[in-house]
Amino acid sequence: MALRVAVQMDPIESINIDGDSTFALMLEAQARGHALWHYHVRNLALHGGRVTALAHPVTVRREKGNHFTFGAPVELDLGKEADVVLMRQDPPFDMAYITATHILEHIHPRTLVVNDPASVRNAPEKLFVTHFPELMPETLVTADIPTIRRFRETHGDIIVKPLFGNGGAGVFHLRPDDPNLNSLIEMFTERSREPLVVQKYVPDVRKGDKRIILVDGEAMGAINRVPAAGEARSNMHVGGRPEPTQLTEREREICARIGPELQRRGMIFVGIDVIGGYLTEINVTSPTGLQEIARFDGIHLERAIWDAIEAKRR
Repeated sequence: MALRVAVQMDPIESINIDGDSTFALMLEAQARGHALWHYHVRNLALHGGRVTALAHPVTVRREKGNHFTFGAPVELDLGKEADVVLMRQDPPFDMAYITATHILEHIHPRTLVVNDPASVRNAPEKLFVTHFPELMPETLVTADIPTIRRFRETHGDIIVKPLFGNGGAGVFHLRPDDPNLNSLIEMFTERSREPLVVQKYVPDVRKGDKRIILVDGEAMGAINRVPAAGEARSNMHVGGRPEPTQLTEREREICARIGPELQRRGMIFVGIDVIGGYLTEINVTSPTGLQEIARFDGIHLERAIWDAIEAKRR
């Protein structure tokens, strides 16, 4: 089955080909004989019911400094000239991101958008997870300062983070005697009207924050991300160290609990974060981790993702 695949992503010039999951997906698509186009979300357009993008035909190769070749740009009708759209631009999950989901909803599922754009819009990472409170650490979502203070009085060690942040940006670990809570709340509320996420600190984060990849609702692989010394965040771009891992019985239980809901919502490629047996985030916008899992375990989950996409196209 030869598919026409449009990849909505950040500029391909600047990606790290050794770590970028979208690049792995593109290489696998190309190996299967699928035709690829690349476009940036700012080149997406909706006019007269047509969804188009100024897109470049593209070929990719695992060659540093020479990892892609563009053809001449074309106005690609995503509703008629594409079979699949990979929605892979990085967060933040802001109004521009939400607008893109509304636009792509005009073509889905006639053109298969991965992941389902309406479901992506309705499932921001730090809010979707709250539908599974029995799997989470104690969590508060609010902009009310007295409520945040009471939560801290109850739980002592807490994590404070922006509701729609990404990549570990703006994540703070506050100990019971830390005097900075009021200043942090002031800083957040001056910059945004959005609520904050406040969670009970899970000390097992020192052992790692496990990223588990689910494909069409089924757990397929995982890596553990260990924070650097003196750092509360495990994200790899802030110094987290990836290491191989296996799923525990508790983690399989978490995946079995959420998997059917992910499948029902059309979430083909999802990455969840688990710390100390607690589910902390469900990443549906642009999950990562494929290349790290391949290096450690020899499992190429991009193959499973394309198997699922091709099955849905049939």
